[in-house]
Amino acid sequence: MSDLETFRAETRVWLEANCPPEMREPVRDETDACWGGRNPTYKSPAQKLWMDRMAEKGWTVPDWPKPYGGGGLSPAESKILREEMAKLGCRSPLSSFGIWMLGPALLKFGTEAQKIHYLNQIAKGEIRWCQGYSEPGSGSDLVSLQTFGEDKGDHWIVNGQKIWTSYADKADWIFCLVRTDKHDKYKGISFLLFDMATPGVTTKPIKLISGNSPFCETFFDNVPVPKDQIVGELNRGWDVAKYLLGHEREMISGAGNAPVGSLGALHKELMAQDPLLRAEMAKLDVDTLAFRAMGEKFIDEMKAGKGHPAQPNMMKYFGTELNKRRAELVMAAGGSDALEWESDGSGGGAKPRQWLRTKANSIEGGTSEVMLNVIAKRILDLPGA
Repeated sequence: MSDLETFRAETRVWLEANCPPEMREPVRDETDACWGGRNPTYKSPAQKLWMDRMAEKGWTVPDWPKPYGGGGLSPAESKILREEMAKLGCRSPLSSFGIWMLGPALLKFGTEAQKIHYLNQIAKGEIRWCQGYSEPGSGSDLVSLQTFGEDKGDHWIVNGQKIWTSYADKADWIFCLVRTDKHDKYKGISFLLFDMATPGVTTKPIKLISGNSPFCETFFDNVPVPKDQIVGELNRGWDVAKYLLGHEREMISGAGNAPVGSLGALHKELMAQDPLLRAEMAKLDVDTLAFRAMGEKFIDEMKAGKGHPAQPNMMKYFGTELNKRRAELVMAAGGSDALEWESDGSGGGAKPRQWLRTKANSIEGGTSEVMLNVIAKRILDLPGA
């Protein structure tokens, strides 16, 4: 057997022995995932056991270097691990903005001390992060942000406001874009890390049309931030921010990667009577397969140093539009019953609330319209208007 064949066989055996049966069921919603953190809440002992076992193995972040809590796997080995987990239906052991967004930025721009300190905590699920990017009036034009950090010698004093801060009310720390030079729009932003328990940080949940509140307003009132909690160079935080956005868009695009055939068990009697609905579900499965193939191709190209910097924009657009289509089909298959909002039988209106939540997928992390503009300009090389 080749080394990779041996690794696949050993990985399959390990997963079968260590992934609890409860962790081989699909995640029902955002609250059903394991987010870790300073004061974690686990839905079951199995959820904690699965996270601990994978963290000990380094497989919460399998392709990170071992000194930073990772598994040190090669790209080919990481791909095999993903494939074997998918075959068994294993859940991701840990959902984390630290893994999806901050971690890659720290690996590229962080100091060695920052990598050792923060990445190991992220890999073990010991710290939960939120993202301080958008502000009132600074969404798509993010570089116009006004949250300001005043230099006080050995620390900054940060004042301002962020909005649409996902899970800010549950996060331990924030990675935050702060203006540190008011005279240069692009080269006057720094990328800071600070504890959400720092005096002067407050949050206020925002209720969405779904009735849920995953987003928050976040306020900074004379918040002290030590100088060593800057990532990258002073006033060059926009470089870090752009790099991180690529990984955020890849993360959001993952919403489109539901199991093929995941709608097939829904309302079989209704589907049997509706050939148009069956055709739409089949089209969704075909497009999901195409999306997966595109994602694997992009990962391989990225690992080989041949990836296009705008590929995450393609993934983000396609993935979020797929997820919206999937939610629309769930509602169509359910008929009027799918609109029920409050009963125990509907799980408190889980399906319609999730359907409404998907509307934000094509806004957060860059709107679909902005993604299409980037694709047109940077990949298709179309002339501007």
